[in-house]
Amino acid sequence: MTLASNVETHFFADDGIVPNNPTLPLVLYRGALGEEGDLAARCEAMFDANGWPGAWRNGIYAHHHYHSTAHEVLGIARGSARVRLGGENGATVELRTGDVVVIPAGVAHKRKSATSDLLVIGSYPTGQRPDICQAEAAAHDRSAANVARVPLPASDPVTGDAGPLLDCWRAAGSL
Repeated sequence: MTLASNVETHFFADDGIVPNNPTLPLVLYRGALGEEGDLAARCEAMFDANGWPGAWRNGIYAHHHYHSTAHEVLGIARGSARVRLGGENGATVELRTGDVVVIPAGVAHKRKSATSDLLVIGSYPTGQRPDICQAEAAAHDRSAANVARVPLPASDPVTGDAGPLLDCWRAAGSL
């Protein structure tokens, strides 16, 4: 299968508490890392080489949160997790070993459950610094204004070029 055939997109509407992203979908690459070898090191090297440097290793928070000042990429290096995306009105998605998900600024995410061996590699595009916002109405308007100012990244964290991510995001932004 080609990478393009393994790409899923998900749009999430602003719910008044979580701004989500009015123009950019979440992009999920199924199996982008493969399933064998040191997937964590492969993921870190891939993100760094493709303009998403400074990767961290951890999991996914068990509460709704989002970043209003940066896009985020998560690579599942080991294990699996059920993740609620887009806030309480969003969707639950199963992320498995080898998957990579690019979460646009403003889109909430929360771990609902995970295997005990879950290892997530995360990063942000060059020049973007993430904040951590809670899903609460009081922060909504300020966060939505921040989200609107976050630029597109220079490259796709998986392919390194415009790839499926920027092609999809540019097409969505022109609607």
